[in-house]
Amino acid sequence: MSGPGSVVIGTRGSALARWQAAEVGRLLRAAHPGLEVSEKIVVTQGDRVQTGPVIDLGGKGVWVKEIEEGLLAGEIDLAVHSMKDVPAELAAGLAIVAVPTRADPRDAIVSRDGSILVALPAGSRVGTSSLRRVCQVRAARADLSVEILRGNVDTRLRKVAEGVVDAAVLASAGLDRLGFSARIAERLDADRMLPAIGQGALALEARAGDERVVKLCRALADPEAEVTTAAERALLAGLGVGCRTPVAGHATLADGRLTVAGLVGRPDASEMIREIISGAPGDAGALGAELAKRLLARGADRILRELEA
Repeated sequence: MSGPGSVVIGTRGSALARWQAAEVGRLLRAAHPGLEVSEKIVVTQGDRVQTGPVIDLGGKGVWVKEIEEGLLAGEIDLAVHSMKDVPAELAAGLAIVAVPTRADPRDAIVSRDGSILVALPAGSRVGTSSLRRVCQVRAARADLSVEILRGNVDTRLRKVAEGVVDAAVLASAGLDRLGFSARIAERLDADRMLPAIGQGALALEARAGDERVVKLCRALADPEAEVTTAAERALLAGLGVGCRTPVAGHATLADGRLTVAGLVGRPDASEMIREIISGAPGDAGALGAELAKRLLARGADRILRELEA
């Protein structure tokens, strides 16, 4: 009887992307003794251009397009993405085949002097490259100066330490995974800062028809992570947004009920529309789609038209 063979994982070259690919490789080898796992670094457009907002590069696809091309060409067998970087629509012939256990989905404040968000002095410079975070920080603290801050996790931490900005908002999951948990001044609960769709989750993407790789990956699937991210991605698809609009969405599973919160706003925080819906976990996709309809009906459609124009 033949062994499980080998798998080539495609990943971006950042420290966080490499950690995520290595962790998935470790889990695959643990689940399938004898499996050979290797990594192939793929440079994406988002990696090549490290200045300005991500929206100026064309949106979310800048982190995954080249990796998806590698999958379709057969150069790699599996892609490991941060779920929040994956567009609602995948390249034809590809699928998210498993979502492992989700890490902390919350955003975190990292500040030079350890201040939490409410304690930052008026006029403090807060860095982020996410319009979702720009909108919600401005809504919470209109007296702060929010600035675009690009770069990998270690680059952004260094810019805080050097005083380029006084604080930055980053994903808790990335800080935890890279061993920077001690740098976190505050973790922001979802009722204060609604996370990005898919934040904290990993997406394992493969060719939809590659039954061997799909079967190998299903051993890593976490039911709760798959249900919550399915609802969030249905919300994303229903809104049909690019990256010029502050959009947030987060689903939680408790006591057999799935609750999904969504937000659409303006970068200047002059308008923020928030909705919440709950139902059966088996209806995850339908709940996300219905939440999108409710947001659009309350005026999100107008905001999206204006900002995406």
